[in-house]
Amino acid sequence: MPKAKFYKQIEEIAKVLKESGIELVLLPDKGVSFEVAKKYKELGGAQRVYATMPLSDTDFIISHLLKYLNAKASGKKIFDEIIDTQNWYKQDLTHCTYGDFTLMLGNSLGSLGEFAYGFYLYKIFKNSARRKKVHPEIRAGEKIPFSAIVYKPFIKEKLNYEIGAYIKKVGAEIYYAKSPIELKKIIKKLKEKAALSG
Repeated sequence: MPKAKFYKQIEEIAKVLKESGIELVLLPDKGVSFEVAKKYKELGGAQRVYATMPLSDTDFIISHLLKYLNAKASGKKIFDEIIDTQNWYKQDLTHCTYGDFTLMLGNSLGSLGEFAYGFYLYKIFKNSARRKKVHPEIRAGEKIPFSAIVYKPFIKEKLNYEIGAYIKKVGAEIYYAKSPIELKKIIKKLKEKAALSG
């Protein structure tokens, strides 16, 4: 994708997230999610942006994340709060479970691992109080079935058939957004479901 088109997509995604009034949760690191969060703040996104970070980790480093954690957009810090995931293993396992849905913006190895583990943990946590023992901030499945929104302009194909079937088997949902307009409609639908659940 040409650079100008890429950044136009970033801006459109950030605009949809801002207008939808949702909070963002991401690892503060180089990549598409960080660019979206930065643009979200530049556009005046008023909801909180959470950084998931393994602050207590002793096996690997987190120093490479600090420049992203402390970054600013339009004079404001991008990240409002940190969710300490304790260590990199737990970070990767739980990263996608801190929200009602996950917005899939790419297929890096890290993203795919986090995505798969998010739905695996959702299966384990479903109808269980164990999720809060793993981390008190985990929200996946509390109000609505945990959902994935696959953003098609950044992902060429549908999810692998077996992964998609597994996600549906555990009672989760998959949506495909071909444009920012479709993304906005899907988020609106998910927010309405959450509001109905109390």
